[in-house]
Amino acid sequence: MNDEIVRGLNDKIDLALEKGKLILEDEELQQRIEDAKNIAEDTVRKHPVKSVLIGLAIGFLIGKALNGDED
Repeated sequence: MNDEIVRGLNDKIDLALEKGKLILEDEELQQRIEDAKNIAEDTVRKHPVKSVLIGLAIGFLIGKALNGDED
């Protein structure tokens, strides 16, 4: 029974990896990612202080969300 479960999980993982590989190889997606990267870099260059402050705020919020209430 455990072997069947492991085989089933392996098949699902293989399928997910193959789908992920196809998505990453998509040229249109690659171009959109490159465009987004360029826009982000231009924005950071134009507004470095705001970019750092936004990054710190996002990091703080993610940290609070992952840490939870430990009071």
